[in-house]
Formats: sequence, structure tokens, C-alpha cells
Amino acid sequence: MLIETVAELEEVLTRPSPGLLQDLRSIEGDVALIGCGGKIGPTLARMARRALDEVGSAARVVAVSRFSDPAARRSLDEAGVETVAADLEDPAQVRGLPDAPNVVYLLGRKFGTTGDEASTWATNAYTAGRVAERYAGSRIAVFSSGNVYPLSRPFSGGCSEETPPAPVGEYAQSCLARERLFEYAARRHHSPTVTLRLNYANDLRYGVLTDVALGVRSGRPVDLAMGAVNVIWQGDVNDAALRSLALGSAPPRVLNLAGPETVSLRWLVQRFAERFGVEPLVTGEEAPEALLSNGGRAFDLFGYPRVPLLRMIDWVAHWVEIGGPLLNRPTHFQEREGTF
Repeated sequence: MLIETVAELEEVLTRPSPGLLQDLRSIEGDVALIGCGGKIGPTLARMARRALDEVGSAARVVAVSRFSDPAARRSLDEAGVETVAADLEDPAQVRGLPDAPNVVYLLGRKFGTTGDEASTWATNAYTAGRVAERYAGSRIAVFSSGNVYPLSRPFSGGCSEETPPAPVGEYAQSCLARERLFEYAARRHHSPTVTLRLNYANDLRYGVLTDVALGVRSGRPVDLAMGAVNVIWQGDVNDAALRSLALGSAPPRVLNLAGPETVSLRWLVQRFAERFGVEPLVTGEEAPEALLSNGGRAFDLFGYPRVPLLRMIDWVAHWVEIGGPLLNRPTHFQEREGTF
């Protein structure tokens, strides 16, 4: 089955797994999604509402964001998600956020860091600390980034949760600061918390696969320096994030959300080139190390992703061929110096 429309895409991205439905029966109370206006938040909110409806729960799903796009907010309202417009950089508005025993924290700033490092630290660390205090005692799932890890050799299997963080650049450093502030609050208030280190989620409208496919299709050279990547379907990320609410601890449990394969970038370029019937253009050579995470622990808890790599590649290739809508938010996955 290929995906032809945004409506079909949204249906797949928000489809809950049987495991999520089972886990939600043990998680009582409303779910608040803080910083819900980005790439992941809207489909995560819809999945939460859809799953709670399927298990017969009357719990609310509350999405908090600035909601600068009225249409995006209206779409969530129509899906049964309650929306709250708030500037999370305003301490008074953070204090006024609705109570919730279950919280997924999604707020983060990456692109535009270089030249405006202070704003990145304010968003990723200072604001995170205030939200952690606001929801003291709640179950919290915190989105972080695999960028907190050092680069590793592809044959190593990627960094595990036991790998000591070694963030490169101020974006990655501020992500680790966000983790530490939620850790501090978890220890202080006994808030069951899980930290989700993600790389890289793929929708059809954005993601590493989409970036590579667009480059190959348009005849742009693809830089091979970041010789290998992890990719995971965003619907599987959504599912794991909601299921992780039942697994928090103080201090926080850390989980990598990453695809099971160490995907060769050169192989990926060739795969799309064959699909599009073009000669691939590449530049550079594979460096001996890449940004890679080992998702084995999450697979043990949640099972392997429901959407495998080859299916994602087929879906993305078709989406690009038919001119499907894009978010125009490149991942910059090839960045090796931590400059965003």
C-alpha cells in the first residue's frame, strides 16, 4: 500500500498499536503535550486522542503551543484535542498551564542556534526547568536528541543508553542541559520520568529519507561524509513516546528511539536512484564515525517498529514522485561539527 494523500498519511501516523492500547489502560488521567506545535506534536496528539477513545477513556488530551498557525490549532480541536495557546518562555503562563498527571515534553530549538546561542539555551534548558517544576510529581516523557552522544563507528552498533554523553556544539549541549534539569526535578519531586533520545524520525513530509530522496530526484550531489544513519517511522516514535509514560522513574530512565538498522548513506542514495531511474550524484567520502544510536532497549520494551525501512523508502519515493506536500524543514543530518 502506497500513501497518496495527507489524510492517508495522518491516519497511518496516528494509528495506535495494540501495545499502546494495553498500556494506556494502566495510565490514568489527562495527557498534556507541552510544545505541541512542531513536527511531531500534532500527530502525537491525535494518536493519544485516538488511543484513549479506543480504550473508552474520557481523559483529556491537552496540546500546549503558541499555535501561530490557526489552521493547525483548528485541526487539533476538530480531532478532539483540547488546545491551549501559551508562550512557554513566559513564567506566568507556564505556572498557568493546566494540571495533568501525564506529560510529554516536546519543546526544543535546533536550527538558528548558531549566532543566537542564548535563545537556544533559554528554550532548551531554562524553559525546560520551569516546566519540570510546574509538573512536579507527574509522569513525564521528555524528548531529547541522539546528538548528546559522541560519533561512533558504524560497526559498533551505535551508542547505547550507557554511553556517556559527549555533546558537540551548543545545540547538543543545551539538549543535555534539558535532560539534566528534568533529572534534577525528577530526583527532587520523585517525578517518574523517561528521557527519549531520538534520531531520526521520518514522516513523508520531512526526515532523512525525504532529504536524501529529494536530493537524488533533483540531481543534487549528496554528501556522504556522514556515512550511516538511523531512521525510524514517526508513527512508531509517537507510539513509543506514549507507552513510555508507564515506564518512568526517578532518576529518569533513558531510552533511545532509533531505527534498528545502521543504514549506509551510499546504499540509500543508490536505492533512491534506482527507484527514480537516475544516475546518483555524490560528493565526499564516508568518515570513519557517524551519529548513531542503538535502539535495542526500546525494541525489547515495545517491539520492533511496525513500519520497516524498505517500506519507508517505498513510501517516501512515491511521495516525492507524486509531489506530495513537504514541511520544507531539512534535518541537516550531515552536520558533523554541531553547528545548526
